[in-house]
Amino acid sequence: MAEAADFQGTRPSPARRWLRRTASVVAGMPLLAALLYGPVAPSAHADEKAPGPRTVDVSLNTLTPGAPVEGDTLTITGTVTNQGKETVSGATVDLHVGSPLRNRGAIDDVGKGKGFTQSSDGPAVGGTHAFKIPALPSGITEDFSLSVPVNKLGLDEEGVYPLGVSLAGRTPSEPYDQVLGIERTVLPWQPEATEKKTQLTYLWPLISSTRLSAQTGSDDQQTPVFENDELATELAPGGRLERLVSLGSELPVTWVIDPDLLATVEAMTRSYQVRDGETYVPGRNQAIAKGWLNALEKAVQGRKVVALPYADPDLASLAHRGKDVSGSLSHLQPATELAETTVETVLHVKPSVDFAWPVDGAIDPSIVDVATSAGADKVIARSDSVRDNLSYAPTAARPIGGGTTALVADQTLSTAFQGDMTRAENSTLAIQRFLAHTLTITHQQPGKQRSIVIAPQRMPSAAQAQSMASALRGLSAQRWTHPVDLVAAAAVKPDPRATTRVPNRARYPHALRRQELPLQAFQDMKATRDTLDNFKVILTAAYRVVTPVGNAINREMSTSWRGQPGPAAEYRQGVLTYLKSLTTEVKLIDKSDLTLSGRSATIPVTVQNKLVQGVDHLVLRLTSSKPTRLKLNGGDTVSEQPVRIGGGHSQSVKFTASANANGPVPMTAQLYTEDGRPYGKPMYFTVKVSEITPTVMLVLAGGVLLLVLAGIRMYTQRKRAAAREGAATETDPENDTEAGPETEPGTDPRNGAETEPETGPEPDSDPEQPSDPTPDTGAQSTDPSGPGEKVER
Repeated sequence: MAEAADFQGTRPSPARRWLRRTASVVAGMPLLAALLYGPVAPSAHADEKAPGPRTVDVSLNTLTPGAPVEGDTLTITGTVTNQGKETVSGATVDLHVGSPLRNRGAIDDVGKGKGFTQSSDGPAVGGTHAFKIPALPSGITEDFSLSVPVNKLGLDEEGVYPLGVSLAGRTPSEPYDQVLGIERTVLPWQPEATEKKTQLTYLWPLISSTRLSAQTGSDDQQTPVFENDELATELAPGGRLERLVSLGSELPVTWVIDPDLLATVEAMTRSYQVRDGETYVPGRNQAIAKGWLNALEKAVQGRKVVALPYADPDLASLAHRGKDVSGSLSHLQPATELAETTVETVLHVKPSVDFAWPVDGAIDPSIVDVATSAGADKVIARSDSVRDNLSYAPTAARPIGGGTTALVADQTLSTAFQGDMTRAENSTLAIQRFLAHTLTITHQQPGKQRSIVIAPQRMPSAAQAQSMASALRGLSAQRWTHPVDLVAAAAVKPDPRATTRVPNRARYPHALRRQELPLQAFQDMKATRDTLDNFKVILTAAYRVVTPVGNAINREMSTSWRGQPGPAAEYRQGVLTYLKSLTTEVKLIDKSDLTLSGRSATIPVTVQNKLVQGVDHLVLRLTSSKPTRLKLNGGDTVSEQPVRIGGGHSQSVKFTASANANGPVPMTAQLYTEDGRPYGKPMYFTVKVSEITPTVMLVLAGGVLLLVLAGIRMYTQRKRAAAREGAATETDPENDTEAGPETEPGTDPRNGAETEPETGPEPDSDPEQPSDPTPDTGAQSTDPSGPGEKVER
């Protein structure tokens, strides 16, 4: 932010101006002498060594107080490390205070220089306040501590001063005193309250990555399944989320919460499962989850809470890519409604849901349109996106058209605590810069109160949160700032000079665009959403599927997936795979080919439901591909039957069929929802028709009649022939003479064996005639039928 204006309204007294002029003359005398008399031996603070590399690294671990007042003692602790190859002897750690910094750009420049420069770093405080180190061997680190009364620092006027801690000493190769290392920071000096204090709004985000899957248990409680149990680490004492709640409870901040985080933690308070490869193990961190929720509920009571749409959707990705896929934007309004109810249910406070927060506050017209489509009328932007060409930081709130208010957060303050804050030096320097910038903002227009919004990174680490809290504590005296919540900041009267123009799409940062969710992500979401819509209409307890899967679809478009394309795609695929596995639990049982013998019969088709809940509003449609051979339901090509099955049961649906001609008939069975959409895969089978028609029956009957008549005729002819042959024997005497030896009755004439006397048939008997035809069908078999399924008739 380029702000070059000097402080206004802080003109020093005439006595102080005289002292400064005198000091300037005195400070310039060595330079005049150097010009007149040529080079001299280097002193302990010689400028000639400024361009050289640092031999000793100086680190500042603590600086207290960060914003001192009259009567305070400034204490600085840190370390010095000899990074050279020679031992440093006669070393002295000392403090330097430069001239006041006139603008915010000068604050950012402090610390960028490498070498020591007396003209900018200022003279050393020296005396008894310096820290002596007799010898510092190569590679050795020594701790130091400086304590200097504030009245010794020469802080003549209110403002921000550059502060340097240096180490001076000698080396064998350069046996004269010189500054071998220096670390710089800034020191705000505002001992009295300013006339007008800057209203400062600090957002305190509670947002985390996606942990909860779409899957739930089949029990009545629908036990949730977590992708992993890493959230417990963040909730446990010392964890990221625990530190945010603990620190935020003591600070004047506005809580910005992703309701999905609350729902996820609330699910952890009960029985839950954790995915472990292909198996699941019970979760055991219920006590941690309960403790965190209880602490958060206490922390937010009486405070302003802003609820983001459920799962914190990536508004920029939706605007730039998702809107090209139908239905993508339809999630926002339900996500906002769900956000409000979730926060009220879990935390028992009513949140504000009319704020939208795009990633890094970067906006363009399409992002604003998407953000406001869910009902939000306030958009949190950032000053590196909505830029003001002013010499001061204007009030954050300003109208941007269409009844929408943009709250433009200060980019420098919002990014002050990014990076590695686990190093004490990084944290200390960041805190001092933060305090200095806030004081400078106030001094830019000391007679005019302004409102500044600070929107830090969405998921600060525990160390970053600690640094943020320390900086806010540094403002607790409220000498130049006054805390206000985000709702109040949105209502502040806008600065008429502040820009109200939304940057065009071409100015959206390329680095952020590369992190957006791809078009394929929204196509995957649509596929999941369509599958869910088709599935839920048949369920008798749809909420058991709609709620967990619908929430998972919301999580698929979360900002937390930025920079993680692989895990994001894996999560989306997991949700769709799980949902499809549920839909396949309702299906048609495969049939083998059927044989239809007869004019009419019923064809059974079995529908199976392996879900734990019942299904309804389904229709089973059976289609005959050859209606000339086989018709359904009294002459139709297609027949439909309603389907309603309880959980864990099957149903046999029967269709009436009539045969017209012999031959195979391919059949198709397909489930449909009541609105006509196919459900599941079709099932194919073949019916083999072998009908006996009336004509065939007449032909068969005629054939049987002819056989019977032929048999009767043959029988009659044989009887007549036998009668004639017997009469001829009785009247021929020669036959008796030629007969063989007489035999006794009852013996075989061939071998004399006794035989049964021949008797004629009984009067009522029906002996089988030689001319009777053989039956054309065998006896009924009791063996199992062949591979073809027999049709029920």
